[in-house]
Amino acid sequence: MTPALSRRRMLSGLGALGVGGLVAADTTLTAANAASTSQVVPFWADHQAGITTPQQDRLTFAAFDVITKDRNELVGLLKTWTAAADAMTKGHQVPGGASDLQAPPSDTGEADGLTPGNLTVTIGFGTSLFDDRFGLAAKKPKALTPLPKLAPENLDPAYTNGDLCIQACADDPQVTFHAVRNLARLGAGIVVLRWMQLGFGRTASTSSAQATPRNLMGFKDGTRNLRAEQTDLIDQNVWVGEETDQAWLRGGSYLVARRIRMYIETWDRDYLADQQNVFGRYKNSGAPLGGSDEFDTPNLGSSDIPDDAHIRLASPEHNGGIHLLRRGYSFTDGTDSTGNLLGGLFFIAFMKDPKQFVTVQKALAADALNEYIQHIGSGLFACPPGVAPGQFWGQGLFT
Repeated sequence: MTPALSRRRMLSGLGALGVGGLVAADTTLTAANAASTSQVVPFWADHQAGITTPQQDRLTFAAFDVITKDRNELVGLLKTWTAAADAMTKGHQVPGGASDLQAPPSDTGEADGLTPGNLTVTIGFGTSLFDDRFGLAAKKPKALTPLPKLAPENLDPAYTNGDLCIQACADDPQVTFHAVRNLARLGAGIVVLRWMQLGFGRTASTSSAQATPRNLMGFKDGTRNLRAEQTDLIDQNVWVGEETDQAWLRGGSYLVARRIRMYIETWDRDYLADQQNVFGRYKNSGAPLGGSDEFDTPNLGSSDIPDDAHIRLASPEHNGGIHLLRRGYSFTDGTDSTGNLLGGLFFIAFMKDPKQFVTVQKALAADALNEYIQHIGSGLFACPPGVAPGQFWGQGLFT
């Protein structure tokens, strides 16, 4: 082989590789673009996303205190947050104009190159926001009153309440963290983080297409949860309607968050039969005791299900037909001072009136599960309806 011929063959081979590389790159980009498009949950809608949306796998939840006393600053922040949330749910960076090397970037950048991951960002307003600071006292819904003391609770003030909350859910933990991090950064000087919780595994299904997940106790969780397809029950139990005294909240919902510690080590020493009696379900199949399939209607008239079983006391049949739309997550925060695992359930539920949660939780005061859990954090927030282009979160509250 002559040097010239060898060189031509080499270049020809590189050219072929180059074309193949371009084809592969184009295929990869096309697939990435398709994935990006298919993982976008619409932000502009009649109701906020992140409520009846098929529940994603990851959560970053944050509660904020408003530190400004200027109503206009708060309104300006809500406008900024709305635009930022819209951009991030589409997989875009936070809008902020041209790059300026002498100023911080408009976006922190850790989600750059990631797909949107079905990100939803949901906002809620706490009871404390409706004080004298911003002239909102007359706009406070009568139903938005602090929750009473509910067993079994020993609430840590560091994980309780807040003026505002942000729930960011996605199928990628970095995407949810990026959303809350950027909203917190945009709110500097106007709001300050009060507390935050990460969730690593959903403990409910909000779509009939989703399989029922398991909680940290190993049981299927949320088998009888409301599904988005049950529109009549959703309307009856989740969306605030004409019954409210505040027009700005119609089409919205109330969010109750409870940080529930599970005493894992104690639970792990309990024998299987008792674990099943505590929940009222078989651990393997998820079927109610005495039944054969996970989705069998529990026979609450049967002695198979103990009187203090969780499935009995939490059931709509036991609570006057009350349903909650649950969107909880498992969490872990390492270990406590004794070396025991510190983790459990970050319970989130949406409802049209907080009395729904209070009624069910009072019934659960006799729950056998209380031997193994304790509520250590809490929050109640009024989530406004969705927004249309040109509007901002909670606009009806301020106009």
